[in-house]
Amino acid sequence: MTLVATRELVERAAARGEGQGAFNVVHVETAEGLVAGAEAAGVPLILQISENCVKYHGGLEPIGVATLAIARAASVPVAVHLDHAELEELALAAVDLGFGSVMYDGAHLPYEQNVAATARVAQYAHERGAFVEAELGEVGGKDGAHAPGVRTDPGEARAFVEATGVDALAVAVGSSHAMTERSAALDLELITRLKSAVGKPLVLHGSSGVSDDLLVAAIKAGMTKINVSTHVNGFFTRGVRQYLDANPEVVDSRKYIQAGRDALVMESARMLTLFAKVHFAKVT
Repeated sequence: MTLVATRELVERAAARGEGQGAFNVVHVETAEGLVAGAEAAGVPLILQISENCVKYHGGLEPIGVATLAIARAASVPVAVHLDHAELEELALAAVDLGFGSVMYDGAHLPYEQNVAATARVAQYAHERGAFVEAELGEVGGKDGAHAPGVRTDPGEARAFVEATGVDALAVAVGSSHAMTERSAALDLELITRLKSAVGKPLVLHGSSGVSDDLLVAAIKAGMTKINVSTHVNGFFTRGVRQYLDANPEVVDSRKYIQAGRDALVMESARMLTLFAKVHFAKVT
């Protein structure tokens, strides 16, 4: 009931046919609120630190060490993952720091270069016991870099996994990053085809833009790791805004940051439970 390997959580969820929530850390208070939500739900959690988050904090170590410490103190299993690293050296540094997994994102590269770079990261990580996620088929919406409507091809996905040796694959099936409305339409039939072709856990990025019902349907179709960032960030921000609106004279930042952190707890607990209930529904 502390820091655990990402492999343990993802493979457990895949074997049980349930979803494993992976929520993004922005700062220490995010990590604290998300873990409190997991503890309230009694459900495991993956805490994710993105390359953008690393840049915000001026380096991997400050936020990475803090997040690892929060995970170790948790009363439920918590893993720590590096999300969307486009720099190979950052992925290797996260492995060295003790992260249970890394996502190397070479989707911006030509296919052959993506394969070569991902394989290098996978070899380094596997030699040190870490789990590796990669991406094939661009997930739209992030800084305009990904073309809308792109989908992952099942045959290419199978070849990519075989060539790189990755443990999980993020695929493009209709979601987009940074959506503030939950209006994305997922291709459930494609998810099923990808699951059959790849034979590894699939990862859904851009889940903040997907409705509860469709997230459940995606898990049933074959998705395992469900990444959420913008949606829970919205709860944090609204919690801060509501506190400041009610207390305009406050100057102690801990008070309004605590309000934001507290606002994460129930929603993260609700979503983690939602993902896990797919399994529970199957066995009752």
